Amino acid sequence: RVPRPAPTPAMASNVTNKTDPRSLNSRVFIGNLNTLVVKKSDVEAIFAKYGKIVGCSVHKGFAFVQYVNERNARAAVAGEDGRMIAGQVL
Repeated sequence: RVPRPAPTPAMASNVTNKTDPRSLNSRVFIGNLNTLVVKKSDVEAIFAKYGKIVGCSVHKGFAFVQYVNERNARAAVAGEDGRMIAGQVL
């Protein structure tokens, strides 16, 4: 029998605090987030169109999204800055 690889999880990891420079430059801070309404799965769904998300953490009022590379992070900032989500402007 050939072992089959484990299925990949549908949701990204919760890890967004790596300190290596490449991770820092590919991380997006999302401020003024209505986290009473917006959940981790919502953040991932909104930001996934900019690239592969490897980490996502949601906290009270803000979130971080960790992308594979800086290009994806910059695209996300350009595309979502000032957007209104759940009645609050990011």
